[in-house]
Amino acid sequence: MDSSAKAEGRAYHIDHIDSSDNQTTYSYHKAVQGDNRVFMDPESGKAAGLKVTADQNVVLVPQPSDDPQDPLNWNFGKKHAVLAIVIACSFLPDYGSVTGAATLTLQAEEYKIAPDVVNHSQSGNQFMVGAGGIIAVMLSAYFGRLPVLFWFMFAAFATAAGQAGSNGFIGFFVPRVMNGFFSGVAQGGGLMFIKDLFFLHEHARKINLWQSCVILSPFLGPLLASFMTISLSWRWPFWLYTILTGLALMGVIFFGQETYYNRRIPPSEQPACGPRSLRLIGVEQWRSRSQRNSFFEAVSRSFVVLGKPVILFTNFYYVCIFAWLVAINATLPIFLTSLYRFGPKEIGLMYFSPVVAAIMAYIIGHWLHDTLAKFYVKRNNGVFHPESRLIIVWLAMPFMLSGLVIVGFSLQRHYHYMLVALGWGLYTFGMIINSASVNMYVLNSYPEASGEVGMWINFSRTAGGFIISYFQVKLVNRVGAESTFGTQAAICAFVFPIIILLQFRGKELRAWGGELNFKTN
Repeated sequence: MDSSAKAEGRAYHIDHIDSSDNQTTYSYHKAVQGDNRVFMDPESGKAAGLKVTADQNVVLVPQPSDDPQDPLNWNFGKKHAVLAIVIACSFLPDYGSVTGAATLTLQAEEYKIAPDVVNHSQSGNQFMVGAGGIIAVMLSAYFGRLPVLFWFMFAAFATAAGQAGSNGFIGFFVPRVMNGFFSGVAQGGGLMFIKDLFFLHEHARKINLWQSCVILSPFLGPLLASFMTISLSWRWPFWLYTILTGLALMGVIFFGQETYYNRRIPPSEQPACGPRSLRLIGVEQWRSRSQRNSFFEAVSRSFVVLGKPVILFTNFYYVCIFAWLVAINATLPIFLTSLYRFGPKEIGLMYFSPVVAAIMAYIIGHWLHDTLAKFYVKRNNGVFHPESRLIIVWLAMPFMLSGLVIVGFSLQRHYHYMLVALGWGLYTFGMIINSASVNMYVLNSYPEASGEVGMWINFSRTAGGFIISYFQVKLVNRVGAESTFGTQAAICAFVFPIIILLQFRGKELRAWGGELNFKTN
């Protein structure tokens, strides 16, 4: 790589293709704007012999090979079928996890234990979603993407059925925690699939869609469960989750594809695809395992990535802002029941607030992320850096802070429940914008470690929720909702300078952290 590019910390502008290893080298071609996306200068790209989009407006990053088996060369339908499957599988973990928030009271009555004890099953499930994502990404770097997705989803289906048909709390607790581990496969590896399938100029909108669905899911779970438990057993929401998991598994079986492609070897040396059934269960990938990472390399990649300053700072920031979303979602039904005498129907209706907020965040983010990146490029003399993805956090943070404060004051002073819904919606809106931005930033910073950077963000999200859900209710009862949610808002404001640091010193931090030099991308 050009020395000036290293000093700047990996700017995404193609200079040339190094024929020695077929790797994209990045430098500083001037960018142009249009269609709400950041474009590389097509004339400079074509003059350098680079491939561009069919409309001649975008230089493709990374450069695809000439192999039709290269996922970057797949047609629109094939790419988006895989993306739809990944989104569906990513939707399920939080949907199933927080479904239990609406069934806590009914389960406590059946098991004859306190609702807070029943909540331990939900907390354990949430934590294992993140832990399972870590293991799934490690295994994917060794075995390939598709077989790991298939076997994890198969186990997720089995454990989902186990929790729905269980007898006794222990019989429910064990498969529920195990289900969290296996169902987290696509959440942990979502960025990995997006990077495999799409070019740089497509990432923002795909990540925004994926993250919006992930964060929407924990609101739809209890919303549907609340209405179902009015006239049905608490088990029916979990049977519905089992059915949805089965449908996602069928999607993997019939439409899933192996998206890993080794760009460091020529098409003539690429492994044969082989029968679909053998690719699904991993036999074909096992035969070509020597072209990927050794098992030690696959495991160590994750810890090497975590040692990069940018990744450490970003994950610390994310865990400090996301935990409160899980805290509100998991515990608000308890407060609504005790303070406002809400029943299942009223609690279900309250969930429409974050659902609407999530949909609005997706619609606005669909164009806003790329528009702000384009603005950054224009102000930065045509150079795109990953830090452009962080501009939108400045707009999202006021929604988050005001949302937490409104929820706290409304619960403490028994304001109208619509104010609680408003605060909940504001915080959710800001959080989705934040989540998409953070995921884009880490992916653009280290695209060669798409799985690893994504799964650490996912782990930070679930770990923070796991921790706070254990003491959120007790804390509110002890110090009051104003102090609890006010402190959480203060923590969000306290860690915001991390974003400022990354915006102004992110390039230097990435350069100081050094290259990853992994065997595979």
